[in-house]
Amino acid sequence: MDIGVFGFDQTIEGFEHSLRTAAEQGFPSYWTPQIFGMDALTGIAVAARSVPGITVGTSVIPTYPRHPMMLAQQALTTQAAIGGRLVLGIGLSHKPVVEGMWGMPFDRPVRHMSDYLAILMPLLSDRRVSFGGETLTGGGEIPPPPADAPPVLVAALGPQMLRLVGRVADGTITWMTGPETLRTLTAPTITQAASEAGRPAPAVVAGLPVCVTDDVDAARARADRDYAIYGQLPSYRAMLDREGAATPADVAIIGTSSEVTDRIRALAGSGVTTFAASAFGSADEQAATREALISLL
Repeated sequence: MDIGVFGFDQTIEGFEHSLRTAAEQGFPSYWTPQIFGMDALTGIAVAARSVPGITVGTSVIPTYPRHPMMLAQQALTTQAAIGGRLVLGIGLSHKPVVEGMWGMPFDRPVRHMSDYLAILMPLLSDRRVSFGGETLTGGGEIPPPPADAPPVLVAALGPQMLRLVGRVADGTITWMTGPETLRTLTAPTITQAASEAGRPAPAVVAGLPVCVTDDVDAARARADRDYAIYGQLPSYRAMLDREGAATPADVAIIGTSSEVTDRIRALAGSGVTTFAASAFGSADEQAATREALISLL
């Protein structure tokens, strides 16, 4: 199991600094979200171009606002800019965002993702597509920039989405999904679907908050405050409920350095192929967390 860094950088300069630091410390991958600040792929194309030797992934780009033909163009351009080190993570986002902020219907999300991948995957690999789906249509070609197709990971939480992704994509990337859920639902479901489709074993990238601390109670309180939204959004709430977790603090990895590293190592037994660690806490706690993560490389 690889150990990567999950960062929440707000500026290009900050992103480049974080990326360079992670690369110099020996981390094989760095994962950046697409939320409401910096555009992830633009940031990667600028920052990672000057930081060699580290894979950079999006975790994740929402599908609804970007037609798959447009995303394929942008992803291939970014891939060319950084010399083939991109992993393209995509996901549905959430109903309150899609409907409440963007004014788009969030109905039939699994069908939407199925149609989306039916357009995106051939465009990335073959640079052409002709597909008319129930929710999306795509037809045309992309004159190829000199880049290979990036691996595509999908934020798949429930069994229907996991089976879809196993059949057609390269893996999944999760957030706030605990080890028991990863072991009993995520990894076996996507792996079986990939095997039945004759595809290679899929990547399972798991992101969780991590804090090395000597004040567990304070860190748990901070986790519940900082990550409160993930206990409210329906898809994450479902994963927490499945895990038997009342709040995000129950799946965050918190404790002494040895306790944290032991819990991270154990994730390999849950089928995780890459653990993307999101350090939180005070400056001293984050520094201690980074040292613990480095010890696992």
